[in-house]
Amino acid sequence: MKTIVISTFGSFGDLHPYIAVALELKRRGHRPVIATAEAYREKTDAVGLELRAVRPDMPSWDRPEEVGRLISEFMDPRRGTVRIFRWLNESLRESYEDLLAAAAGADLLVTHPIPFANPVVAEKTGLPWVSCVLSPISLLSVYDPSVPPQMPGLYKLLRLHPAFGRVLIPLGKLQLRRLMEPIYRLRRDVGLARGRHPLFEAQHSPALVLALFSKALAEPQKDWPPSARVTGFAFYDRRDRAGDSAATDPALLEFLDAGPPPVVFTLGSAAVWADRDFYAESIEAARALGTRALLLVGDEANRPAGPLPEGVAAFDYAPYSELFPRAAAVVHHGGVGTTGQTLLAGVPSLVVPFSHDQFDNGARVARKGAARTLPRRRYDAASAARELRPLLNDPAYAERAARLARLVREEDGTRTACDLIESLL
Repeated sequence: MKTIVISTFGSFGDLHPYIAVALELKRRGHRPVIATAEAYREKTDAVGLELRAVRPDMPSWDRPEEVGRLISEFMDPRRGTVRIFRWLNESLRESYEDLLAAAAGADLLVTHPIPFANPVVAEKTGLPWVSCVLSPISLLSVYDPSVPPQMPGLYKLLRLHPAFGRVLIPLGKLQLRRLMEPIYRLRRDVGLARGRHPLFEAQHSPALVLALFSKALAEPQKDWPPSARVTGFAFYDRRDRAGDSAATDPALLEFLDAGPPPVVFTLGSAAVWADRDFYAESIEAARALGTRALLLVGDEANRPAGPLPEGVAAFDYAPYSELFPRAAAVVHHGGVGTTGQTLLAGVPSLVVPFSHDQFDNGARVARKGAARTLPRRRYDAASAARELRPLLNDPAYAERAARLARLVREEDGTRTACDLIESLL
């Protein structure tokens, strides 16, 4: 039995793949330990996993106003990612100390891209180290460029020739240099050399990088780290809140059984706290199309005021793996976890990106012909109906989505990731 510390931070989309991997490692006889925010102890307790709390602290879900304020700042398309990094840097030393304690006596460290203390702990302790990325944008390539959230239109230039990426990526690193100074200071203070750029080269383990996404999103590129391996998605989608039933909500099943497949509208576990108007516009879009609609509102505070129209239902949460296969289409924000579940279900999607990797994830599925994209600033009832109409009426979208689903199901990302982890051990 090996003790494997898995360090992650963020929304459900950042936690769920690691829960999937941890549960499989536990089934194989190992001792996985999730190192993340204390707010997620309820989830790890529910599935019998150990949690070691690592700062910064996140507001718990029973404080919706504070959660909404924080996430609204982080979801800004131009400044959201930088705000996250600055917020994390405020607790960088505490994160390092907490993770260093959690890793004591471990046999392996598995890391997420966001906590900048991860590579520092790996290097300081000398622990065998596996780094992970959850979406292609974390593996920048001049041959398969990503869509930058700050300037999505820049992708048109990047795709013309790799030379543009070779110029622009170093410029981006220079712009982020000041933001990285707290990490460099931490490295100096613990006796390590300055090292490579924390947001780019330094986040990747030289031994093994697990790309926990499907080749339906991106194929390996020659300028990726040599240790990178595409595993496929690692799926887990239970909410695990106190009082949640293991069975699907009977009212949700009753709604699904009462008519044709609905369009599902969801903003995942993070963006849902930052945008309440989305659901009112979505209801009007569904009415204009004459289709049924199912809203996943995340919290009662997001439920549209007044009675819902006939053919529209709203629920706080539902496992995507049970709901999406019964949808006509899914409208979502483009988080990689939700994107993976739409690919698994084989249903067309309308991606409404807010920030971060969401623009790139949506664009990649759209280029495969299984989705359309519409930036959040342009999303209203009329534009949503206009973009949904071909997804619902042109069978080619459903056919292409079904082909991608077959690939995703064949990959079995959780098993492949655990096989690779064990091979390193």
